[in-house]
Amino acid sequence: MAHRTSVAVLGTGAMGTGIAHSLLRAGHDVTVWNRTASRARPLANAGATVVEEPEQAAAAAGVVVTMLADGAATEAAATAAFKEAHPDTVWVQMATVGLQDTARLGELARELGVQYVDAPVSGTRQPAEDGKLVVLASGPTELRERCAPVFDAVGQRTVWVGEVPGTGMRAKLVVNAWLLGTLGALAETVTFAESLGLDPEVFFATVKGGPLDSPYVRQKGAAMMAHEYPPSFSAAMAAKDARLIDDASGATGGRTRIVDVARAALELAEESGRGGDDLAVLREFMRS
Repeated sequence: MAHRTSVAVLGTGAMGTGIAHSLLRAGHDVTVWNRTASRARPLANAGATVVEEPEQAAAAAGVVVTMLADGAATEAAATAAFKEAHPDTVWVQMATVGLQDTARLGELARELGVQYVDAPVSGTRQPAEDGKLVVLASGPTELRERCAPVFDAVGQRTVWVGEVPGTGMRAKLVVNAWLLGTLGALAETVTFAESLGLDPEVFFATVKGGPLDSPYVRQKGAAMMAHEYPPSFSAAMAAKDARLIDDASGATGGRTRIVDVARAALELAEESGRGGDDLAVLREFMRS
């Protein structure tokens, strides 16, 4: 490792835990905090320092990563963590919180006197564990070197999309719109085939190995065909992201109609008690 860095991770859900493991594997000094402390404690066995309060985590770190459920949770944790922060501290905000909350968190960083990089990630639980995320970063050029050891540990690639925080979040929402649209189209294709009395496997056999095929289609198609949805990225979290996309689109006077269909199916899954299943479960709700 080129540079050993002291990093705090605030939020140790599935993604935060994976990010912490990747940072530890790269040899960084990692301190972790989670609102439900029991979810952070297992990371002590991997070499992390587990603390009870967010300010304890930030005090020991040059870079603080937030990976929390939403903007409100992130704001609360950051307000506590940075109340006596060193002005050289870099706050790397990695959760998908939407455009309004990203702007608010940037304002909060200025109020608290810390440096701020907007860096949501593309990828799910396993890529987080394996250090194979794609980091979509935006922030001042002078912070890139400070962030590089962290991004190199958690990601297979970093795409710097701009110097203004919020550009990274825009890129993340665009990627998620593609993902949700693709998954909605796949679910509709499977459902349409069945409505015609055709085994959907004919579709998968037809596109296999060609330009219409992809690892993602094969993976999620297999889950849909088996009607089994072990969570990689939950339907509830995908529905939240779909709402953030809708908010961003609406702010420009537009619509994301394909995403709207996927969102409706995901919200039906939530209402049916299946929000914890993988987002491919939307296939079960496309007819509705």
